[in-house]
Amino acid sequence: MAALDFILSNQQLVARLLLQHIVLTSCALAIAGTIGIAAGIAGARIPRFGSLALAITNVGQSIPSIALIGLVVPLIGIGFWPALMALAVRGVLPIYMNTYLGLAGVPAATREAAVGNGLSNGEILIWVEIPISAPIIMAGIRTAAVEGVAIATLAAFIGGGGLGDLILQGIAMMDPARLMGGALPVAALAIFAELTFGGLELILRRAFSV
Repeated sequence: MAALDFILSNQQLVARLLLQHIVLTSCALAIAGTIGIAAGIAGARIPRFGSLALAITNVGQSIPSIALIGLVVPLIGIGFWPALMALAVRGVLPIYMNTYLGLAGVPAATREAAVGNGLSNGEILIWVEIPISAPIIMAGIRTAAVEGVAIATLAAFIGGGGLGDLILQGIAMMDPARLMGGALPVAALAIFAELTFGGLELILRRAFSV
């Protein structure tokens, strides 16, 4: 295949852009996970906040990714950081939603039993609610990870780097080999993310029999 020939003949370039892509998506996922899980816990603890945030999340998911990236540019310019910010914001949405729904779905009887055993609210969260909700939370992280790998290709539009550079160059130069030289590693990275986080989700479901 012409794409494989391109990758083999431009190994350093593809490796550099692949590393940029991994760094961008990994950092965005870490930020999104921290914010999304914390907000999901707060939402489950404060029903009014949770319902409002869930409504905002549903609306936010309807915004096209390229539009979200475009909205960030006037705020902090172009380059790695605005791309990271846009990806993190996008990643918060499924993680928050799954965390909120997972914690809200813990049976009231389970909480009451924990209270009856003398556990504090913090202990109930750590030892009861989060373990039960872990598979659902992981499903949100998996969604954010896979979407992040794909959406990160749009970072090239604002100079954020990554494999999207090759895809855009391939389109501009009408060079299918260059285009596929960027698209194939993105596809492989998305599959890797799906298998990795999907496997973790399966392990958690089996561990907690959810």
